[in-house]
Amino acid sequence: MIELKNVKKTYPNGVTALNGIDIHIDSGEFVYLVGQSGAGKSTFIKLIFREEMASSGDIYINNRDLSTMKWKDVPHLRREIGVVYQDFKLLPKMTVYENVAFALEVVEESPRQIRKRVMEVLDQVGLKNKARFIPDELSGGEQQRVAIARAIANYPKLLIADEPTGNLDPDTSWEIMKILEEINATGTTIIMATHSKDIVNTIKRRVIAVEGGLVVRDQHRGDYGYED
Repeated sequence: MIELKNVKKTYPNGVTALNGIDIHIDSGEFVYLVGQSGAGKSTFIKLIFREEMASSGDIYINNRDLSTMKWKDVPHLRREIGVVYQDFKLLPKMTVYENVAFALEVVEESPRQIRKRVMEVLDQVGLKNKARFIPDELSGGEQQRVAIARAIANYPKLLIADEPTGNLDPDTSWEIMKILEEINATGTTIIMATHSKDIVNTIKRRVIAVEGGLVVRDQHRGDYGYED
């Protein structure tokens, strides 16, 4: 599913964010990406999404070589990847329905299929009854559920969750985790960057720890293992 071979990323200002990492993630895995701020987690995510390119090394997503991928093919890659952010990134003037539908409109799905799929994913995240609300009328947890619905609307093979519970209270965070677990159970691969020790230590999944641009630990069903 995902393979990084001796990947290094140095930015134009001379900062090396990743320094020769090797990672293999199988289809259907749920992986936590942990580490202190500045450890390289965000760069890791940007490389997978092809928002950034590696300075050296090889990255393969579903057997696609990202280092040789032409720019015109990047949108096709991204259709197979859903992304959920800490700050939701919903379109504020659009309704819940329209925010989710937008993800399907850009890939030119038919209006009939859009209506069907939007209501399916809103039902999946428990927001079918709030389709006509705008983001400001929702709680933070509800906004994150809308963001998740939008991210999975195109049936992505991979879901990247970048600190999805970072702005939420503990009870709401567990609700979001339950939804992510249900999505993973359908076969979707999930990579979740997080600082939450409680979540990582309670819901035991594979933990990849990054520190100083290096993978310092890769443990199946491990604990967080780090202090802030």
